Amino acid sequence: MPRQPLFAGLVVDESGRAAETAVIGDEPCYVVDDYGFRRHIPSEQVDRVVLSQMAEMMKGSEDFLSEQTAKMLGQEDVFTKAAIEQQLKNIDKQFDQLMQAGIPEDMRAYLGMMGFRIVINVHGEVVRVEQPGGGEEE
Repeated sequence: MPRQPLFAGLVVDESGRAAETAVIGDEPCYVVDDYGFRRHIPSEQVDRVVLSQMAEMMKGSEDFLSEQTAKMLGQEDVFTKAAIEQQLKNIDKQFDQLMQAGIPEDMRAYLGMMGFRIVINVHGEVVRVEQPGGGEEE
């Protein structure tokens, strides 16, 4: 179980108001204001939907993504590229680790500055994910 909401500060309601975060017992939640009633939505259900959408967008592009990542790392050898590509193909396992470790606050701030937002409704369903330069994804 995650220790904090993965996308804290990046989740908004359908009116564009930022969702707060809270912990109920040991379960991290996004808090959405529903006309004065504070709805606590388990963050894991929202976070996993967003991660699934990201994984789906990467499918079929593992070769290109691994090549570009290796270039960014300055290690364009075949072994590095193959290792990165393998990690991308098993991205679901990486997401489990990410859920436990969380996204560093400075990375979340960067994503927010770039325009990354997750829009949820009062029931905790992901309405859309707005990504930098990519328009809106349903």
